Amino acid sequence: QVQLVESGGGLVQAGGSLRLSCVASGRSLSSSNVGWFRQAPGKEREFVATIWRNGITTHADAVKGRFTISRENARNTVYLQMNSLKAEDTAVYYCAARNSGLGSTQPATYDYWGQGTQVTVSS
Repeated sequence: QVQLVESGGGLVQAGGSLRLSCVASGRSLSSSNVGWFRQAPGKEREFVATIWRNGITTHADAVKGRFTISRENARNTVYLQMNSLKAEDTAVYYCAARNSGLGSTQPATYDYWGQGTQVTVSS
């Protein structure tokens, strides 16, 4: 049984920073492709960033240059460092893991999901 637990969300002013963490149990994240997604009220879940098993990273255009995904194998944790936050970054942020294939930007291709953590950016 794989469980993902996100933490690190909160309320921050525009221009501020947050670091989200995704801790896994039941599987090594270094053996998985892990993604961060977000969902704002009334909107579909959207891709934010992914880190492949081999360490390759991809970021959505909307966050490129501001957000960085990384992995710490010793802690079995994937992070999302978010800088220069904007009001439009407000959403529930989810981490997800998939066992097969490569990193993916499509939510439906992921096997496991965390419960989400709320990020609210005030303008």
